[in-house]
Amino acid sequence: MSDVLIRTEGRAGRITLNRPKALNALTHEMCLAIDAALIAWARDPAVALVLIDGAGEKAFCAGGDIARMYEAGRAGDFHWPRQFWRDEYRMNARLYHYRKPVVSFLQGFTMGGGVGVGCHGSHRVVGESSRIAMPEAGIGLVPDVGGSLLLARAPGRVGEYLGVTAGRMAAGDAIFAGFADHFVPEAEWPALAAELAATGEVDRIAAAATAPPAADLEGRQADIDRLFAAESWEALRAALAGDPSDTAQAAAAALDKVSPLSAALTLELVRQVRRLDSIEGALDMEYRVTSRAMEHGDLMEGVRAMIVDKDHAPRWMPFDPAKVQRMLAPVTENGLDLGGTT
Repeated sequence: MSDVLIRTEGRAGRITLNRPKALNALTHEMCLAIDAALIAWARDPAVALVLIDGAGEKAFCAGGDIARMYEAGRAGDFHWPRQFWRDEYRMNARLYHYRKPVVSFLQGFTMGGGVGVGCHGSHRVVGESSRIAMPEAGIGLVPDVGGSLLLARAPGRVGEYLGVTAGRMAAGDAIFAGFADHFVPEAEWPALAAELAATGEVDRIAAAATAPPAADLEGRQADIDRLFAAESWEALRAALAGDPSDTAQAAAAALDKVSPLSAALTLELVRQVRRLDSIEGALDMEYRVTSRAMEHGDLMEGVRAMIVDKDHAPRWMPFDPAKVQRMLAPVTENGLDLGGTT
């Protein structure tokens, strides 16, 4: 059985991520297959919309195939992970610019690479089980796959907060933060998907949607905006340490677990992408970090601790402000090429 099921049904081009035992984690081959399907359907008049979902109940897609990247890094192969990211980012950009409606059903975990597949489309559906996050700082990376643009466009300083703390969003929070559009009870998803495929009419989604649950983030935004306006990683840590609010104390506890280098990079990344405000700018900035993260960052140690050995005791490298700037410097060789995605 294929890891990604690609077919047409009625007026819909359908993509189903099909690795439920691996929480539908994206492989390089899956990214290439998705991109090829998008290219073909863009010029197919019989396809009115694209519908993306994931097999199983636990996850739409919990991320990329990080374990395989770790194996490559252990073997001294840093070329293949960079090629994976280049091809994945091209697919992310194509989804962002796609000229036909792209509908995604985001059940369970939608994290990291799953955000890149599921959260750049035009109609993003969440339900009761949805949990969306950019948790990369917890494994020594940064929010990527265009996720930094979503974080940059979130209200106030919510994007900095979510990226640095690796916080998870339920359905109401995801809609508030701009990662999703519609809340539809999950029991209604099969019928809605069938209706979309039969008619090709995306306005059926709004008709099926109901009011989302309250957004916890909205109630805490004033505290988040005040705390995460800190100009630097060091200033943020000081602000959290000196604030007695529940938001500050929870954020400080979260920051104790993530890579200091990755958290500082994330803070700077979100702010630079906010100024750029484009998917191309976001992916370029992300690739500057991800292309270096295995050799020069905390990624190998984070994956070892959290995914491979699972001792949850990463030995992060000491924080070095100068390294933040080195990791964000332009890539001069084998850089990112997003040509032909618009």
